[in-house]
Amino acid sequence: MRVSRTHDGAEPVRLNKFMGQSGLCSRREADALIAEGLVFLDGETVTDAGRKIQPGQTLTLADRAEAVLAEGVTIVMNKPVGHVSGQPEPGKTPAVRLLTAANRVGEGEVPARDASLPPIGRLDEDSRGLLLLSSDGVVAKAVIGPDSDLDKEYLVRVSGDVTEKKLAMLRHGLMLDGRVLKPARVTRMEQNRLRFVLKEGRNRQIRRMCDMVGLDVTDLIRIRIGPLKLDNMPEGRWRLLTADERAALIAGSKT
Repeated sequence: MRVSRTHDGAEPVRLNKFMGQSGLCSRREADALIAEGLVFLDGETVTDAGRKIQPGQTLTLADRAEAVLAEGVTIVMNKPVGHVSGQPEPGKTPAVRLLTAANRVGEGEVPARDASLPPIGRLDEDSRGLLLLSSDGVVAKAVIGPDSDLDKEYLVRVSGDVTEKKLAMLRHGLMLDGRVLKPARVTRMEQNRLRFVLKEGRNRQIRRMCDMVGLDVTDLIRIRIGPLKLDNMPEGRWRLLTADERAALIAGSKT
């Protein structure tokens, strides 16, 4: 099946920026794919590199584009608060700045400073934990593709009164951007510490869900993506995804 992404934001976004934010490829690679006629919007071939994707539209890559993006490297990182996952706005610090030899765990070549490593499932600037940066289109499809079955696990500290009614609403019954959310597994570990397991990753989803039931998120850490766990990796450190882990992610996305 072809790789596709539907724009669920509220404003039009330039295609190359959307493709980068969605974890498909870098902006430069997006421009090249558009120039080769390998990008479609709602089934129509895109020929203008300046085209914007409108809310609700679906972007699809041709099979040949997927093959081009199927080879690459994947970084596993424990992202700290204060770093943005993808292309930074002015004054923001991107997570790729942490990809130095001093921060590396284990062996492996440090990616070139200009390497294209878009985030595969973003973490907000004020969130921390497991982040994947990858130029591997197959990994991207496995983790955030529309048919992926991988769940993501988060530990969340909140302020406010956590009641059984609020927990029930978080588990099922909320809507974001006019769409019903998939059921979530939400359990209370302590009075103000919750565990979320989600099958989707909408923009600032957990924070917005909590806000809708009168809870304020004070700390959010992602600890697992499918079979891949953060474990004891120190904050700000990174390592290369192993071949076995890559295979497990791909296999897990199809269960």
